[in-house]
Amino acid sequence: MKEKLVEILHLKDKTFIVNALTSFIRQEIEKAGFKKAVVGVSGGVDSALSAFLAVKALGKENVILISMPYRTSAGSSIEDARLVGKTLGAEFHEIDITPQIDAYFQRFPKASKLRRGNKMARERMAILYDFAHDRQALVVGTSNKSELLIGYSTRWGDGAHDLNPIGDLYKTQVWELAEFIGVPERIVKKQPSADLWPGQTDEGEIGFSYHLLDQILVAYVDLKIKKEEIVSFGYEQATVEKVMQMVQKSQYKRKLPIICKISQRTVDKDFLYLRDWGT
Repeated sequence: MKEKLVEILHLKDKTFIVNALTSFIRQEIEKAGFKKAVVGVSGGVDSALSAFLAVKALGKENVILISMPYRTSAGSSIEDARLVGKTLGAEFHEIDITPQIDAYFQRFPKASKLRRGNKMARERMAILYDFAHDRQALVVGTSNKSELLIGYSTRWGDGAHDLNPIGDLYKTQVWELAEFIGVPERIVKKQPSADLWPGQTDEGEIGFSYHLLDQILVAYVDLKIKKEEIVSFGYEQATVEKVMQMVQKSQYKRKLPIICKISQRTVDKDFLYLRDWGT
């Protein structure tokens, strides 16, 4: 069964998927009355793939790429973000967020690494939306399905966006599609890291590899297989339980803010369709 799960994760028709994702970007941006996109590029494969898809969808003249390193960011991450900009030939900005982050945490010198990392993620998103406003653009997201399902993102930080072309691709599928579309090999092959502090890696924080995580997720989420059966496939029970708990406990991150309904037509409950606008 493990082999079947791996096979399910394999992308059968990558050309079709690329065309679907680029059409999605183009249509959603035009539908909202815009022509341009802003993408934050970290030097990682997820943001690189989103950037490549955006340029393919809109043309390099309509995409603004922004790298936002902190003073502890790995030099390789900075160089890889620059490589994405150079390869695509789109407008590229590198903005050091160290001054504003350090100024804020002078008040809280004992703040944890996680608190600092979350602040950095939200600061970066604030910059992306500032550029989006200035350039009359929408922000293209860079979170993959694996991260979204287990809550491995910062709410209103890297988890924020106006549209997300890769949010239904598991991490292993992101690697596969990134290689297919032409993302530089050194970015595709590098160890995944949010680069929030020196030595930080995604898989180190999660506790196991993305390959293992994605197999369990596709069984649990896509195939709706129960825990006991997934364990019977040869996965450790503790690992399966941890993945399920991460999915369940992070549900709030996947929902828009809830509005308490007290009127006849509430924004997120009743006022939902184009016909509500008289169109």
